[in-house]
Amino acid sequence: QVQLVESGGGLVQDGDSLRLTCAASGLMLTEYNMAWFRQVPGKEREFVAGILWNNGVTVYSNSVKGRFSISKDNGSKMVYLQMNNLLPEDTAVYYCAADKYPIILKVADRYDYWGQGTQVTVSS
Repeated sequence: QVQLVESGGGLVQDGDSLRLTCAASGLMLTEYNMAWFRQVPGKEREFVAGILWNNGVTVYSNSVKGRFSISKDNGSKMVYLQMNNLLPEDTAVYYCAADKYPIILKVADRYDYWGQGTQVTVSS
């Protein structure tokens, strides 16, 4: 079955960097769009970044554009989120997600598979 496992979260200072990793199994990254979402308590899950299955085109939310970068390694089935210049408002649980829609979706409930999440906390 499909499994997505996130890692790399932690507690960092304002301005620091982190790299999140999503290890995928049971699916091919050459067939699925991959995305990162984040969620804070009491709020809806928010799209952060996505990468298209076939040509690697990337899409970012305005709040992270220029600071975060999504990438993937099809062979090792890993998806990465490099987060630079982290801000306290980036504090959230970060989730990896997969879907087969022809374009990158920014709506959480359209995604087929989810990981369990990894906590990122940025202190000021």
